[in-house]
Amino acid sequence: MSRIGNKLVEIPAGVTVTQDGNTVTVKGPKGELTQTFSNLITMSIEGNTATFARANEEKFTKSIHGTSRALFNNMVVGVSEGFKKDLELIGVGYRAQLQGNKLVLNVGYSHPVEFIPEEGVTVEVNANTKVTVSGYDKEKVGALAANIRAVRPPEPYKGKGIKYSDEIIRRKEGKTGK
Repeated sequence: MSRIGNKLVEIPAGVTVTQDGNTVTVKGPKGELTQTFSNLITMSIEGNTATFARANEEKFTKSIHGTSRALFNNMVVGVSEGFKKDLELIGVGYRAQLQGNKLVLNVGYSHPVEFIPEEGVTVEVNANTKVTVSGYDKEKVGALAANIRAVRPPEPYKGKGIKYSDEIIRRKEGKTGK
């Protein structure tokens, strides 16, 4: 039984949902998202709530029931509120800067690393060592933040690298620590 799939999705004011067969389009103040769902999942909208029902009790249908509901909920939250990921650069000489809409990272390599965000994703540099990735598509925001973090993941001895602001780095003692 999918507990996530059975939960209702509240559609806030200012968000419109149009359904054309399996394709759902959600428009809101932040942007517009479109997703095609499986034929096995039926979405019904009554007032300002959306419910998801599955066609049968097979294992695959049960597995995509909660996934479909979660994807739709992320679409609704994204176009109404948006998503945000905060990153921190930790290390001597590590810094980030914006050149136009391009993010340039200096993180100890012989060359600067550059990122150009996709449409719908914005990058802000709050301080030299704090980067905020925000947008209305959760998948694009998370992917860009993960790609930025992958440039220099935090290491466990000194904690140097790029980490999420809420990430906790497990530290190791090193050779001389007893």
